[in-house]
Amino acid sequence: MENNYVSGSKGPSRRAFLSAAGVTAAAVPLVSVIAPASAASASAGPANNTGNFDPALRKLISQIDPNRIQATIETLTTFGTRHTASSQTDPNRGIGVAYAWVLQQMQAIAATSNGNMTVQQQTFVQQPVPGRLALPTSITNTIATLQGTASPQRFYVVTGHLDSRVTDLLNFTDDAPGADDDGSGVACVLELARLFATQQFPGTIVFAAVSGEEEGLFGSTFMAQQMKAAGNDVQGMFSNDIIGTGDAHDGTKPDPFTVRMFLEGIPTNVTPGQISLMQAVGGENDGLSRQLGRYVNSAAPFNLTGMNIRLIWRRDRYLRASDHVSFQGQGYAAARFTEPRENFDHEHQNTAIFEGRQLGDLIQYVDFNYVARVTGVNAAALWALASSPSTPKGAQIHTNPPVNFAGTNLTSLQWNANPESNLTGYEVVMRDTTDSDWTSAIPVGNVTSVTLDISKDNVQFGIRAVDSNGNRSPAAFPQVVG
Repeated sequence: MENNYVSGSKGPSRRAFLSAAGVTAAAVPLVSVIAPASAASASAGPANNTGNFDPALRKLISQIDPNRIQATIETLTTFGTRHTASSQTDPNRGIGVAYAWVLQQMQAIAATSNGNMTVQQQTFVQQPVPGRLALPTSITNTIATLQGTASPQRFYVVTGHLDSRVTDLLNFTDDAPGADDDGSGVACVLELARLFATQQFPGTIVFAAVSGEEEGLFGSTFMAQQMKAAGNDVQGMFSNDIIGTGDAHDGTKPDPFTVRMFLEGIPTNVTPGQISLMQAVGGENDGLSRQLGRYVNSAAPFNLTGMNIRLIWRRDRYLRASDHVSFQGQGYAAARFTEPRENFDHEHQNTAIFEGRQLGDLIQYVDFNYVARVTGVNAAALWALASSPSTPKGAQIHTNPPVNFAGTNLTSLQWNANPESNLTGYEVVMRDTTDSDWTSAIPVGNVTSVTLDISKDNVQFGIRAVDSNGNRSPAAFPQVVG
């Protein structure tokens, strides 16, 4: 479509754009909006939170049931241990009975979906890993898929890991109740599946209880590889791992209304050439996962979920990892939710008394209302993502200056047209390079390219799609081309 030009005078702030009705027009030959001269001229604010949320989403969040979450975690702890290498044949103890129980729960949930949700067990054999897994072991992911209506398909994935452990990673016999790590995450996933089963969205939502996390992210790695091999367009993934309490039970002040969200900067699957380009032009704070975090921070604010999201610009905690890293390794946008402060007496420990302190991942340290609120954050994020247009593909920023000139202060952006039939157009979002979130938006119409009289040297740009209901996609960060 045609290239459009926008002049660079000071204009209305991004909040003004987002609070106005019909901010994006249909296809037009010339963009008539006056753009801010720089991101600094616009007021800072969340990426796309107008404060107007779907009443059906509010109702769904209100139906999250702490008692169901408690019952799930209690049941999981009754299996003694859920170590990946524990028994798969004992009817009462071990990972096998946990697999069977989660499958049964998901199948019962899918039965309420009018055929829109299907359930599968994804099983593979993991070969031994010295110090981590002694023998070849069958590992199973239990996956419920709520089919979306969009074509082509796009996927949003949420996981918790079913396996548990004690201090010695190879010890698969001692009790490992795994109430917080990660019974809390599995309870979140099952509750989300229950509530979403009767809904339908353009995007496909995948609810998974993965396994083999403690030994090396085995289950999620296999799942992510399978989705990549199938060509699945995973546009967002959340790992819920240790989301059990806002009280560390270590004498520090509880923080029951905060959840951490870990977001990598330099992408896990980055190439040396991409690193060199990033060094030359920036963008280390603009990978897919950071864009996902900005979007979630806007889509799931405190006034909707009762939770503050603390964005952490880090792949995970120091030198550690969870199942989101498996999806990042396949080039997908992925993040980890976890409680604000871990207590390592209650994580990866044998159940015992040591120097007067209770060790072990016991259910008495889980706050079911806290897990419910984190589940609400996930629900708001998944609802927004699956309801909104897909993230634009093929976003590019062009750098070729006019002949015989060293450069240009004009910025030319280009992207592929979105597939959604109800799309009304696109917005160019901007921020100063030192700002953490997008601070201004320029509606540019239903076009696939635009030229702005704004220097690319001074700000960061993104492209997002807008539909007829006012839903906005996460921003696509443009890649540099000559």
